[in-house]
Parts: sequence; structure tokens; C-alpha cells
Amino acid sequence: MNGAASVRGRLASLRLSSRLLSGVLASAGLALAGISAAHAQAGPAGPPAVGVIEAIKRPVIQSNEFLGRIEATNRVNVVARVTAFLEKRNFVEGAEVKAGDLLYQLERGPFEADLASKKAQVAQLQATLANAVLTTNRAKALLGGPAGQQSSVDAAVANQQSLEAQVQAAQAQVDLSQINLDYTMIHSPIDGRIGRTAVTDGNVVTPSSGTLTTIVSQDPMYVTFPVPVRESLDLRERYATTGGFKAVVIRVRLPDGRLYDKVGALDFVNNTIAQNTDTITLRGTIPNPPLYNSAETGGPVRELTDNEFVTVLLEGVKPVEVLAIPRSAVLSDQQGEYVYVVGAGNKAEQKRIELGQSTSTIAAVTNGIALGDKVIVEGIQKVRPGEVVAPGPASALIQSSMKASADGGGGSSTKASGGNP
Repeated sequence: MNGAASVRGRLASLRLSSRLLSGVLASAGLALAGISAAHAQAGPAGPPAVGVIEAIKRPVIQSNEFLGRIEATNRVNVVARVTAFLEKRNFVEGAEVKAGDLLYQLERGPFEADLASKKAQVAQLQATLANAVLTTNRAKALLGGPAGQQSSVDAAVANQQSLEAQVQAAQAQVDLSQINLDYTMIHSPIDGRIGRTAVTDGNVVTPSSGTLTTIVSQDPMYVTFPVPVRESLDLRERYATTGGFKAVVIRVRLPDGRLYDKVGALDFVNNTIAQNTDTITLRGTIPNPPLYNSAETGGPVRELTDNEFVTVLLEGVKPVEVLAIPRSAVLSDQQGEYVYVVGAGNKAEQKRIELGQSTSTIAAVTNGIALGDKVIVEGIQKVRPGEVVAPGPASALIQSSMKASADGGGGSSTKASGGNP
């Protein structure tokens, strides 16, 4: 009896589990049916929303970017002109000096003695010449009397002229000795910053000793940069009829990326092309005023340094009107740059474009789109050629950036060329 009861209990449990499983499956079926119905009611998604902006003409500053170097406008290698002991150095290495400042003082004693000796020779010859003049005058006075002879006059005149020549030669030696004496005081020929000294006090210096120190001028400075020949021809065509050198300004980006706050002027184009690089060198002049005074050198500190490596921006003075679109609207692939525009029926069209002088925010388009084309700026990742889109005005951020770039002259060029000069 107990066994039969146990069997009946198990059968009842199995029936209960079967009912529960049937209920779960029924609930799952209803849920799936509800999801399918919801999808059927939602239907297909609408066209993607995109932000567009019209291609219009905007003022852009044309700019070309090159690599260049800062160079001093004047450079002097100071050398000794006479052989003597160096008695004293009168400058602080690395400081700025003025034209005429005493730099080195050499031993003067031997040169002063030589000068005195040469002056004594002149005095002796002048005394002899004075006596020769008296002899000549006496011979001329006797020429009219019975004791006078023409030969005596001629000899006296010849002797006088010989002594006059000797006095001139001796005076030239005096001048030379004075020059050599003056060379013992070595002065700065220009205003500029002086370098380290190559010779210390107590050493003998000679004309063959080489450079004692170097002085480079500080304000203004040259900025030189090589330009590829093809690009130089483009620059000539662009600016030759609009003012030449005066149609452009030079800006400098420093090695740390900062834009120098002074503007330079182009003043020279070289007369030959470098054969190894096929470039032509251009040069401009840029101010280099003091920033502050240094306690270490006792003089001013300036931003630009001779032989400094910089980036040169050659910018047009006046902005030009170009067909412009936001730079963010430009896409590129292996075939080049392209944009999407909204065409007939709000269909997206892919158009290949050619870019001109562009900036970091504005792309100047020379070919591919027309004035008034609605260029897609936002939502580009959702656009496919030929598909319908839902266009709307671009965000205020895009609009304001375009306006700011136009008002500010277009910013810096994204095009770089040139090489290490």
C-alpha cells in the first residue's frame, strides 16, 4: 500500500510541473507576439537629419608657410690688428655693447715708443729741410751777381725737394705708428650682443690668432627662408600686381609654437636658385625689441636669436574673397577631397572639389561646387550618396566659427612647404 501511494504522489508532481511549463511557454509566446506587433506598428525610420550651410564668398587672408631661420643684420668677428699682449678685457660675455665701446686693451708701451721714434725722425728731417730752403734761397739770390751759378741753384733745389720727400715719408711712418698704437685699443664697430671671448688676459694676440669674439646686431633681425621655385612663381603672380613686397607681411612662429607678436616686411629675393634643393631664398626684416632687462648680463633680453630655427608665415596684407565652406565639411579619400551637398528632392550628392588657400577653419574651394550650394556640415557620418536626408541649418557653433574666421582674417594656413635652410 505504501508503494502505491508513493507512485501516485510522483505522478501528481509530474502533472503539476507539466502545467507550470505550459504556462511559461504560453507567456513567452505572448511576449514575442507583442514585440513583433510593436515593430510592425513602428514602421521604417525617417531620413537622417543633417546640418547644412550655404557656400558663400568670404574674406580670407592668403598665407603660405615655410621653414626659415633668424639671422642678424650685422655680424662682426673681432680680430687683433697688431701683435701684443692682451692686458685687459672690458666687456661682460653675452651682454649688449654699443658702437665705440672698448672691448680689449693691448700692451701699448712698445707702440708708444715706436711712435715717439718716428716723430723724432720727422723733426730731424724738418730741421734739415729748413736749412736746405735757406741754401736754395741764397743760391737764387746770388744768381744775379758775378758769384752766382745756375748749377748751384739747381743742386740746392734738388736737395730741398729730396728732403721734402723724406719728410713726407717720415710723416707717413708716424701715421702708421699712430694707427698701430690705436689698434691696441679694440673697440666695438657696431651695436649688438657680444659672445664669449676666445683669448683671456695675459696671452699674446696676433692678426693670425683668429676671432677674439663675435658681435651680432639685435634689432631688427633678418628672417630668411627657402621657397620652392614653383611656389615662388605662384607668389609672384599673386602679389606682383598688388604691391609686390608691400602686398605681404611676415609672421614668425617660434620653436615652442607661439606666434611672435611682431610683424616683418619682405625686402629681398635672391638672384639665383639653389641647384641641390630647387629653391630660391627670400628674406624679410622683423623687429626684435627688448623684452626685459637681465640682471645676469646687465642688459636686455630679446625674443629672437641669431640662427634660430622658426616657421615663417607669408601672409597677404588684404583679404581676398573666396568661395568658402567650413573645413569640417571636407572629406577625403584616395581620389582626393569631396563634400556632400543637398540636391534635388533632398538627396545627398557627393561632389569632388579642389581646395585653394585654406585655413584651419575655412576651406576655400576653387572648383567642384557653386555659389549657394547647400553643403552638409553636420551628420555627415549618416549620409550616403543618393539617399534622402532631412536638411536643416547648421548649429550656431559652426555659423559663429565661420564668421569669426572671416572677421579675423582667416587664421593661419594649413599648407607648409620649404626645407631646412
